[in-house]
Amino acid sequence: MIGLCLLPANAYSADVVYHSSGAFEGQNLPFTEAVEAGGLVFLSGQIGVKPGTLTLVEGGIEAEARQTMDNIGATLKAADLTFADVIKCTVMLSDMADWPAFNAVYTEYFEAPYPARSAFGANGLALGGSLEVECIASRP
Repeated sequence: MIGLCLLPANAYSADVVYHSSGAFEGQNLPFTEAVEAGGLVFLSGQIGVKPGTLTLVEGGIEAEARQTMDNIGATLKAADLTFADVIKCTVMLSDMADWPAFNAVYTEYFEAPYPARSAFGANGLALGGSLEVECIASRP
C-alpha cells in the first residue's frame, strides 16, 4: 500500500530571487535572465547578442559562441556566481556540424570537472542565431 501525504501548498515553496545583468533592460522581453530557488539558479537561454541590443555579433559560430558565453558570464556575475558554479548546460545548435567550433570556445570558459551537458540540433533559434545555451548553477 502506498501512503499519501498531503502538505500545505506552500510546504515546498522557496524564496524566489530574480537576477539580471541589466543587459536586456528596456527590451520588453518575456523572460528573466536568471531565477533562483532552493539553492539553484536557472539561467534563461543566451544567444550571441551584443549586450544592450538584440543584434547578433558578426563573425560566425565562434564569435557567437564567445558572445553567448560572455553573456552567460554577465548573468552569473549578477547572481554573484561564476562558471565554476555551473552544474548543467543545454546547448542548442542550428547546425550540429558546428559542434567542434562551439566546443573549442565552450572549453575556454570551464575547467574539469565540466558541468553535465546535453546538446541538440534546433531549427529557428532566436534572431536567426547559430546557437543558444542555457545553464543551471548551484549556490555554493
